[in-house]
Amino acid sequence: MKIFIYILMGLAVVNLIFNATKLDFNSPMQGDSQIAVISILATLCVFILLAILQVSLKIKEKHEKR
Repeated sequence: MKIFIYILMGLAVVNLIFNATKLDFNSPMQGDSQIAVISILATLCVFILLAILQVSLKIKEKHEKR
């Protein structure tokens, strides 16, 4: 499970970088750039959720050791 979370986090970073290349800073809310902004925000949410999952699994592991 730990490796799977790291793989998903890596894919999220790759997706973030890809969408950042599609972003037009002059007009970020028009056309393909709008889709890129939405995708960047969704990717950041996924990354945060995976980080929370990783922390909760570490807490669970420490709790089971007691």
